[in-house]
Amino acid sequence: MSTKKLFIVRHGETDFNKLGIVQGSGVDSPLNETGLEQARMFYEFYAHVPFDKVYISALQRTKQSVQHFLNAQFPHEVLPELNEISWGIYEGQQSSVDWKADYWQMIKHWNDGVYDVCVPGGETPVQLQVRQKKALQHIMSKEEEQLILICMHGRAMKSFLCLLLEKELRYMEDFPHTNLCLYELEYANGKFNLIRENDTVHLGG
Repeated sequence: MSTKKLFIVRHGETDFNKLGIVQGSGVDSPLNETGLEQARMFYEFYAHVPFDKVYISALQRTKQSVQHFLNAQFPHEVLPELNEISWGIYEGQQSSVDWKADYWQMIKHWNDGVYDVCVPGGETPVQLQVRQKKALQHIMSKEEEQLILICMHGRAMKSFLCLLLEKELRYMEDFPHTNLCLYELEYANGKFNLIRENDTVHLGG
């Protein structure tokens, strides 16, 4: 397998982010004005990078976050396997006492290595990684694509980074993220190495 470099970004801000409304694989919210500006700034900073392919999830907030690259005719592909985790009954709901209690209890289980736990009607991190492994296999099968941009989602990104770096899912919280932050990884000699994490220099951060 040839060397690859992955630039992985979280989508830009949505009104649901701003208002504390729970998003997930079943919520297809658009970017707000701030998110669209973040997308513009990211493109202006990285437009010179000759990405061989741009991969996005099936949710519009990822497409809008890299739309400038698509407008510039960068090849792209939609992989639904990159969608956000499902937050079940809480998707589209205002963050509440019940949600926070279920969420933090679930995170505690995951941190303790108990991965078959999810919010009611949602996905477990194991189920999330099953589909992410399919996406990764597809991406890695394209040997001619050596410089890759991937736009995805917060929790999905945490899980995907664990998958790439061969870390147990209990280490998901080691990967902080903000809207349109960047993680850069390099694949060589059969392993991924982390080059940059939660980088926002392109946003003036």
